[in-house]
Amino acid sequence: MSSAATISTRFYELGLVRRIERWLNAMPHPSCVVEIAANRVSAARWGKGGHLESFATEELPAGAVMPSPVDANIPQPEALKSALRRVFGRVPHHGGLLALLIPDPVVRLFILPFETLPRSAEEARPLLRWRLKKSIPFDVEETVISWMRQKGRDGKLEVMAAVARQRIVREYEQVIESLGASIGIVLSSTLASLPLLEERGATLLVRRSAKTLTTVIVRGANLCVYRSSEMSADLTPHAMLEEIFPAIVYYQDTWGESVDRVWLAGLGARDEIFRRALSDELKVPVAALPGAPEVSRLGSEVKDLVDQNLDALVGWTLNVGL
Repeated sequence: MSSAATISTRFYELGLVRRIERWLNAMPHPSCVVEIAANRVSAARWGKGGHLESFATEELPAGAVMPSPVDANIPQPEALKSALRRVFGRVPHHGGLLALLIPDPVVRLFILPFETLPRSAEEARPLLRWRLKKSIPFDVEETVISWMRQKGRDGKLEVMAAVARQRIVREYEQVIESLGASIGIVLSSTLASLPLLEERGATLLVRRSAKTLTTVIVRGANLCVYRSSEMSADLTPHAMLEEIFPAIVYYQDTWGESVDRVWLAGLGARDEIFRRALSDELKVPVAALPGAPEVSRLGSEVKDLVDQNLDALVGWTLNVGL
């Protein structure tokens, strides 16, 4: 998603990861990527072949960034700029293009059934905005929107539409631009992380960033479920289960099967407590995302980033196939 331009793609018959790669490769795909979360900022620079050249992360003071799809997100811009300056001191952007990953709550993602959708972006965009009009908590004409196509369970067309309020996206872009860099693409963090998931069977990703819990179910080439919610700071296994159960039930009702595995991200030292709770309840393998096959194939320095809950930075380099 970018406020400069939006894009659709014809590659809905490809696998999910490949479609995301094509989606993003149709836009600029900078080797330097920055993630702004509610509690920290991080950046990485990637070389050829997915080589990690440098990375850095800096904590943010409480309240510096307050993710919301509707309201102002950056009440303390100077605190955010200060942290970014320190990050850029170790991961220089050289005044070039950056990929910017923003908090999940800013970007709403919908999976919409369509009989048909025009190939032309100029014709498709008004139809998508009309379909989304009653589903988003702000004027649909104020949005930036990007989309991809996929085949649903019955073989019919589905459209994955990512929508954000333009002025909120611009808040993040303007902070970056004030530090001498330019934005090539804007994407939500979890969407950037999806290439770390298998396309074999059905995979549930439960990803936490600050107070946001994002639940994703991917089945083969399909993104089946995507929801993001703000949770209590002292998240409990019971609260997590209550949050993810609607996604699991929807998937079971729609596809007639259960998920095959669960990957957890962003839970820190309490990861094992959540892992046991979900494993006991769902009766499927549950593990931390660093153990995923796609992550295991990466070099040790890159796997270390996933261990530090910087999976979105890693997913970005797999997205663009550097």
